[in-house]
Formats: sequence, C-alpha cells, structure tokens
Amino acid sequence: MPGDLEHDAEVSHVTSRVIMTGVTTVAVVGLGAMGGRFARRFLDAGHEVVVWNRTPEKAAELVELGAAPAESPADAARRAEAVVTVVSDPEALRAVTEGPDGIAAGSGASTTVIEMSTVGPAAVRRLASALPPETGLLDAPVLGSLSEAESGTLLVFAGGPGRLVKRSMPLLAELGSVLVAGPLGSGAAAKLVANATLVGTLTLLGETIALADRLGLGRELTTDILASTPLAQASERRRDQLETGEFPLRFRLALARKDADLIQEAAAATHADARVLAAAASWFADADESGLGDDDYSMVLRRIIGAR
Repeated sequence: MPGDLEHDAEVSHVTSRVIMTGVTTVAVVGLGAMGGRFARRFLDAGHEVVVWNRTPEKAAELVELGAAPAESPADAARRAEAVVTVVSDPEALRAVTEGPDGIAAGSGASTTVIEMSTVGPAAVRRLASALPPETGLLDAPVLGSLSEAESGTLLVFAGGPGRLVKRSMPLLAELGSVLVAGPLGSGAAAKLVANATLVGTLTLLGETIALADRLGLGRELTTDILASTPLAQASERRRDQLETGEFPLRFRLALARKDADLIQEAAAATHADARVLAAAASWFADADESGLGDDDYSMVLRRIIGAR
C-alpha cells in the first residue's frame, strides 16, 4: 500500500526547523526541463536557492540569477532546509541520494527532502530507508508540463505526514495547486494513476485513428466523430499536429515509456489486471526503440497510425 512505509512513523516525530513560510533555503537537485523551472520559480519568490546537476553547465543560468552552486548532492543538502529532487527515473534518484556524495549523507534533523520526480512508490520506500530517521521526507510529483511549470499552475500530489505536508505547503504552492494524497508514497501512487490515463488515452487515440484510416474514413471526418466521444479532448488538442506531423516537445517520449513501465510494475506489485495499459506500454516501448525517444511523447501517434 502507498502509505505502508516504516519511515512514516519516524518522520511524524521530526523536529525539523523547516517552517516554510517567508524566505527558505531550498536546494534543487536535478536541473532538467522541470527542475530548472522549479529553481527559477523559487528564486523569483525570494527564496535562497542552492542548485546541483550532474551536468554543471545546466546550472550556469540559475547561478547568474542568484542561485548558489553545490559541489555535490550531499553539499546541497547540508546547505538547505528543503531539498527538492527532480530526476528522470528511480536509478537517477538512487544516484543522487545514496552513497558518500548523496543527499542522505548531507541530511539531518533540520532537513526536509521533497521528492518530486515520477519514480513510483517503490523508489520512495527505498529513499525513506536510505535517509537518516530524523530527516523529513515527502513525495510530491507533479502533473503538467513546461508551460505549467513556468506559470506555477502545476498540480502537485503531496504524500507524507500531515504535519510535514502542512509545513511545506507554502513552498509547494509556488509551483501550483497542491492535492494532499495521503501518507508517504501516496503522491507517487497518485502520479502513476494520472499518467496511466495519459498513456492509455494517447495510444487509444492512435489506434482509433489508424482503424478509421484503414476503414477509408477521412481524417477530418474521423476528428469530427471523435469530438462526440470521451477521446474528444485528446483528439482536438492534436488536430493540427496530426495534420502537419509536427509535435512540439513538451514531454520526452523516453520518459513517457519509463512512466508506462512504472505503471506496469505497480500493477504487478498490487496484482491489478492492467492488460490494456500493458498494450499502451508496448506502443511506447516500440516508439522509443524506433528512435523517437527524444521527441515529444505524442509522436507515439505517428508510430501507431503509420504501423501496418
């Protein structure tokens, strides 16, 4: 179960000094498309920001804006009250949190780690066991993409002890609306449920269009038909993209494949029958392995519609 984490009982007694109102020192570990935007919003809100990225060049612009560079994730944790992790997958999370240079090595009773990647409940459990017992931990992945990250309109799924969630709410609110999901691990679980609808809907849209094409229906008629179905929003959002074949990058297909795989792992772990989502995962795997991994995840449509 998402909240069945031994760390819950420990962090509920955290004596952290992190009361995240006013100016807070925030470390952001992972400065990719989302993490860099998170750090920028924290800077704009007046927080002191410490940054670290595996590729230091990605921190340069933020440092020019006033962020302080850290030598390692451990160094970032030592210098901050809140440590936000935004990395690509469970392996990357282990790399920045464990070992002598990891966040766990630099954390203590005055540290709150806020895990905001899409890594699934199992990775959150592992992180909980790696951190010192006195360190606070929340899992708070987000729903939304680049434009929402820039405008602060993301939906944040917050999981963890209620007291710690409440303390962290002002900081999380800099990024968007906060939905309290429940105990530690619930945020990661909520994100997988949300992303299950994304990968399932997108692949169903592709298969539906492919079927219509093979039945001899014109693309405009197909779109009009779909407008009266539950696929209406997904179809309308991509009407122009399907016509031009151009899909602006919002979310890398390789990361969507990772999420689809995490959904499958979660389904297997909980004995949920998710055969339709398994088919969706296979489409993303196929598209990724065909060389579309660095393109927008909507490119899976091109792969499906073009399949014979």
